[in-house]
Amino acid sequence: MAAPQLDDPLLRNDCHSRLNPTRHARIERPRSPEQVADLLHRAARSGQRVAVAGAQHAMGGQQFAEGGWLLDSCALDGVVEFDRTRGLIRCGAGTRWPALQRFLAARRARSGEGWALRQKQTGADDFSLGGALAANIHGRGLDLRPFVEDIEAFTLVTPDGRIHRVDRAVAPDTFALAVGGYGMFGVVTDVTLRLAPRRVVRRCVSLIRRAELHAAFEQARADGALYGDFQFAIDPDSRDFLDLGVFSVYLPCEGTPDAAHQLSATQWRELLALAHTDKTAAFRRYSEFYLATNGQRYGSDDHQFGVYLDGYHDAIDARLGHRGSELITELYVPRASIAPFLAVLAEDCRRHGTDIIYGTVRQIRAEHETRLRWARQDWACVVLNVHVRHDADGGRRVRADMQRFIDRALELGGSFYLTYHGHARPDQLRAAYPDIDEVLATKRARDPQEVLASDWYCALRDALRGAAA
Repeated sequence: MAAPQLDDPLLRNDCHSRLNPTRHARIERPRSPEQVADLLHRAARSGQRVAVAGAQHAMGGQQFAEGGWLLDSCALDGVVEFDRTRGLIRCGAGTRWPALQRFLAARRARSGEGWALRQKQTGADDFSLGGALAANIHGRGLDLRPFVEDIEAFTLVTPDGRIHRVDRAVAPDTFALAVGGYGMFGVVTDVTLRLAPRRVVRRCVSLIRRAELHAAFEQARADGALYGDFQFAIDPDSRDFLDLGVFSVYLPCEGTPDAAHQLSATQWRELLALAHTDKTAAFRRYSEFYLATNGQRYGSDDHQFGVYLDGYHDAIDARLGHRGSELITELYVPRASIAPFLAVLAEDCRRHGTDIIYGTVRQIRAEHETRLRWARQDWACVVLNVHVRHDADGGRRVRADMQRFIDRALELGGSFYLTYHGHARPDQLRAAYPDIDEVLATKRARDPQEVLASDWYCALRDALRGAAA
């Protein structure tokens, strides 16, 4: 894993794992659907393939095309239309969550009431709305389906350069393919989101063990909690590893949001360093902070935003003496299987020396709208940040780690998320996504020239083509 040439304007990499340095032949930043259509026409005539990038947080190569053209959606931004009556907002696909949040906050009543986003990814904020649609993301809602539920409509430029307005009624097949389709079926240029009334919620925090977790989530839902998660201990030398965790839920309440008690950037840097060098101390500090916020009130939108430190790993690399980063994996199991699954993961990590830097458990409701569907049933979702050394051995180790984790989830009737890496074997892909061969066949039928062909798509196509179903 050679260090990327950061001064190369045609080189892009993902923001978090930094494991996808990719040099493109050209990078274009269209400002309208018509300019996107023109770009796709030119690419088709030139025999070039195109990938579409938003904020570049995916880690499986979905937004890059080695030697191809990169369509950077950053100029497709801003609010196009806001329907205050129905709670619908149309934004450019390159719009980031903080910009949307600022727009909505400026239009709240003095009481704080107004429209708010329903869910977004947590852990970072600078994601694009188009990327959220392409990956069919989710947040930490306790009773929410993936992002598809929040989408009213979108504008899509298909590989043949045609511009379509897509919703469930007008083009249901295209809607189902494009949402969660990672850019295979067209370039999304704007998205109309369904907003929710902004509410005040109270954070309730406790320390519990994995054996209590399923019942705790069920009780939180019964109590009316809207959001929640479980952030677990990460020290494999401790009996608490993937067992003891901070359980936080957010219940609707009266009143106004409190002045937020937050960790500073410096405190976050210290915590991230400790997560690599003294994991027990890291969890102790983190849990102490969270317990101190018990009872704090937040806006239902505000608590979904946080701090992400770009380039945080540079200082950690200097301390560790090697280049590295974290690769994320997201695994799903039936909700009642969460305790045995965490126990199996803990045993697996200890046996193989897998270095967990952070982990959390969330909940997700099933959806039945998209074709490349990951939320096939109600899941418990385990997110793991795994430390990776940027050398050949590190690459081999993390590939083996990712495949073992997927096997453990599949053994319990579970699944995994495609966004974070491309290490899954063909048999794992087909087990978790039974329709994946049919979806790729539809892709080839709709885009026979494979104009929209990211590195992720090409690797997926070749892997499945080379392995009999």
